[in-house]
Amino acid sequence: MPSARDVLTPDALAMLQTVASTGSFAGAARALNLVPSALSYRVRQIEDALDVLLFDRSARQARITEAGAELLREAARLLGEIDAVANRVKRVATGWEPMLTIAVDSVIARDPLLDLATAFFALDPPTRLKLRDETLLGTIEALTSGEADLAIGAVLDAASLAFTATGIRSRPIGELCFVYAVAPHHPLARLPEPLTDAVLRQHRAVAAADSVRSGPSMTVNLVGGQDVLTVPSMQAKLAAQLHGLGGGFLPEPMARPYIEAGHLVERKTERQPPLATMHCAWRVRSAGGPGRALDWWLAQFEHEATRRALLERHRGR
Repeated sequence: MPSARDVLTPDALAMLQTVASTGSFAGAARALNLVPSALSYRVRQIEDALDVLLFDRSARQARITEAGAELLREAARLLGEIDAVANRVKRVATGWEPMLTIAVDSVIARDPLLDLATAFFALDPPTRLKLRDETLLGTIEALTSGEADLAIGAVLDAASLAFTATGIRSRPIGELCFVYAVAPHHPLARLPEPLTDAVLRQHRAVAAADSVRSGPSMTVNLVGGQDVLTVPSMQAKLAAQLHGLGGGFLPEPMARPYIEAGHLVERKTERQPPLATMHCAWRVRSAGGPGRALDWWLAQFEHEATRRALLERHRGR
């Protein structure tokens, strides 16, 4: 006996839809250019394979059963997916990638990034988009390990990776300055400036964990011997500092709205505030240029307004 997989073909599902829409085997047979006995036999094969009755034949009309109605609901979905896959395959053949994975550092503003994603999807591309959160060296590692096609906000550029990776290109997207900030009720908010390392050592720091999975991780501006609360991202670091759980350097555009609102206090330190050059980096295919999806994203970084927004336009600004 044929199995369900043998009988539930696209043609068979379309045939069942025709029987349901015409309301009779005779009408469906005429529409499909089949003799009624052949149509009835094919329907019976499907029913036998599923061990269910799809149509009630007790009256002159072919009345669909509850099981048949459920099958037709799924049939409509499956046939739609088959058409979508066929269209996607055709468009991928024109140079679009099936999937584009973007590693996004946690210093990157999310709203402008999602604005870019909205504009990308407005093209109706066949490319599926995957965004993954990373921090510090984890952002570039996602690229060099082959887990991402594009990295936004990488602290390393292609020249820094010359001895560890091939097929990587990069370009700067801008400089990001940092400020030291604490909550207004934190003890460091009231101490004389500039804050020395000796003073900072007496108070907990909040650090965003490097998401790198292999090799050494990066730590930034921590004082030796200082208690540290480690959180998974720069957004989590901001939240922890707003709660008064510790102090630390934050991207100035991310911290500024909270400083202006009085939820954070900016403090001067003897340490020079960090100034980081952020990059976008991407993988180069062994043959030919970038796919159309990657090419579109790279074109967006040609615009200074886009680059600035990704670094500066955090929520609240």
